[in-house]
Amino acid sequence: MNKEEIAHYSKQLILPGLGIEGQEKIKNAKVLVVGLGGLGCSAALYLTAMGVGKIGVLDFDTVEVSNLQRQVLYSLTDIGLLKAEVAFAKLSFQNPFVKISKHAVKLDNKNALDIFTDYDIIIDGTDNYAARYLINDACILLNKILIYGAIYKFEGQVSVFNLKTHSVLEAPTYRCLFPIPAAFDKLPNCSEIGVVGFLPGIIGTLQATEAIKIITGLGEPLSGKLLLFNALSSNFQTIEFSRNNNWIDIAPKNNTEFIQMDYEYFCKAPDIKLSNESISIDELKFIIDNKIDIQLIDVREPFEYPQIHEFVDLHIPLSEIYNKLHLISDNKKVIVYCNTGLRSKRAITILEKEFGFSNLHFLDGGALEWIKNFPN
Repeated sequence: MNKEEIAHYSKQLILPGLGIEGQEKIKNAKVLVVGLGGLGCSAALYLTAMGVGKIGVLDFDTVEVSNLQRQVLYSLTDIGLLKAEVAFAKLSFQNPFVKISKHAVKLDNKNALDIFTDYDIIIDGTDNYAARYLINDACILLNKILIYGAIYKFEGQVSVFNLKTHSVLEAPTYRCLFPIPAAFDKLPNCSEIGVVGFLPGIIGTLQATEAIKIITGLGEPLSGKLLLFNALSSNFQTIEFSRNNNWIDIAPKNNTEFIQMDYEYFCKAPDIKLSNESISIDELKFIIDNKIDIQLIDVREPFEYPQIHEFVDLHIPLSEIYNKLHLISDNKKVIVYCNTGLRSKRAITILEKEFGFSNLHFLDGGALEWIKNFPN
């Protein structure tokens, strides 16, 4: 390290057990942050500040105003810009001694192996099961260390997977902890349940902490342990788990099988077969223009945009659907919509499987597609 770097990291260098040698390990490390939401923003900020030599930032999405209360890399002037581009610019400015590499792509099983090859540690900041299983399997095939984080309402969890050492030749993986994904209609996300702004900051920082511990050899990483945090009680709890191979037969065994794996299908409950059909925005426009008697149900939260009040009949957030069954028609054609179509499908799954509805349809593309094509 040169004199400027020594001055930059002076407060770390005086720590017992870290020093120049530890800082040089950090400088030589290569970490990829997948997903630049609340978790990824916080992890990337601290890894950059501490001087990890090469940091990759991967995300295909753009900044939205609803991101700003928790995704601390972004500001109002960044709305509409690619997250990877914004993160690259701000992190590069934050620490000139760190090389930031941007990947403004959607991670899939066609590009994951090539991207992961250049890094030692992968930090998973994603918020969906398909991505988590894909990242895990790529790390297993490439022998990469995976640092997992997830949040739910006021709770979060962190763990380290695939950390092989001289004493642990077969380390626990994400599939050891979660052999199969949760049922399709039980998968919550932030848009449905909400998230308090500081929670992903805490969990993302803990993910960065695990990375630094692994890089420097300080402390005891959370391999074989799931750290649980409850923000409302300020309580930390650790659950131990061990390697098991029950997932071996359903996971890809080589690069070819990985590339052929359909992770979206794997993460949908195979027994769910919706009898409904989708309705296109053009079909809905025809129905509305010709005053055909149907029932339209918006399953988004009241504050979500775009609002389409001029033609909605019922507003039933997905979280309230059990309490408002009596309002849903069982003899008219019912069209359910949300922003993109995901929650409307979940709503229909619940109504068909548990309550026998057979007259339900979802709006393909949801309100966002409607506004794009019919802005007025």
